[in-house]
Amino acid sequence: MNIVREANISGRPITDKPHARPVRMVRWLIIIGLLLAVLVGGLVGFNAFRTKMITQFFANNKPPPATVTVAEAKSEVIPNLLTAVGDLAAVHQVNVTSDVSGRITDIMFTAGSSVTAGTPLVQLFDGPEQGDLASYKAQATMAQLSLDRAKQLAARQFGPQATVDQAQSAYEQANAGIAKTQAIISQKLVRAPFDGELGVRRVEVGQFLTAGTQIVSLTDLSELYANFTVPEKDSGNLKVGQIVRILVDAYPGRSFEGKITAIEPQISTDTRNIRVQATIANPDHILKPGMFATTTVVLPDKPPVITVPETAVDYTLYGDSVFLITEKKEDDGKTSLTAVRTFVRTGNRVHGRAEILSGLKPGDRVVAVGQLKLQSGAAVAVSTDPPPPIPASPPRY
Repeated sequence: MNIVREANISGRPITDKPHARPVRMVRWLIIIGLLLAVLVGGLVGFNAFRTKMITQFFANNKPPPATVTVAEAKSEVIPNLLTAVGDLAAVHQVNVTSDVSGRITDIMFTAGSSVTAGTPLVQLFDGPEQGDLASYKAQATMAQLSLDRAKQLAARQFGPQATVDQAQSAYEQANAGIAKTQAIISQKLVRAPFDGELGVRRVEVGQFLTAGTQIVSLTDLSELYANFTVPEKDSGNLKVGQIVRILVDAYPGRSFEGKITAIEPQISTDTRNIRVQATIANPDHILKPGMFATTTVVLPDKPPVITVPETAVDYTLYGDSVFLITEKKEDDGKTSLTAVRTFVRTGNRVHGRAEILSGLKPGDRVVAVGQLKLQSGAAVAVSTDPPPPIPASPPRY
């Protein structure tokens, strides 16, 4: 009897053994995972080792200290100055003109020459007036004779007093005509009204000159006015007689001195400035009216303040600062210098020095030259070069 074996669902005999593929796959996954862990660990360790070595390298290899020039903060009295801008004007300046019209017959001056008061400049044609003057003089002579005769007759009771009065009136009328004609003739001769220097000639011989036409300019250069304005807040510090120093572009480095002679009693409502006028002596006649001038008013001295060279201050939008030199002792006992950025409050700047209102004390050392290569806390070495000269004059163009 034959026994029939039933096949399983998969089609394989029940007696067949299963494959060992899943066990091998797990083994390979474990091996690959271990290799990846070792690789990642190696990379992490290498990065940590590299970072440590870089840190150790930079810790043991500090850059050499930067060489800088050092200046000391001083307590001193600085000039109390008030600076403004203005212009120069002549004390006496006029455009010479004629009071009457007429034809020019003679020009008696040279352009650019110096003249004194009363010097004849231009002669206008005055022939008719000279004829009138001769006529009035003849009338005056006749009136004088008639007046004398009438007085003699009246004294002898041979003539009425009315005849004397008429002769007196005729004589006075003739003298009035003489005075009027002489005044007209004097107007036809144009003279210099004061001492000064003439400008460029504006007329020619034969030209018909109308009244008011400019002939030449006349300027007295012995003294000039310096007109300038200052803000309203500084008006209380100004007084007549204070010294004013003037600088002009035409003569760089040269200062001219004068005194305040007038202060406007009113403050401008548009600009809130007050107008000030100073008188400047000009014996060499080198200053000219119309020059742009930088004026400096010398005010009374203030108490002593702390100052440093202007080059030591770093002016930025975030505030003014200086690099303060500090001493630090190392582990080996040596002393090192470091520059620490210190913010300060500055005031005026005068003659190359900056006023420090807060942030420093007398005797502090600050970096005067070499701040651009520094960071706060950087090591520095003091240079043997002297600080920049004071005042540090900017270049003039």
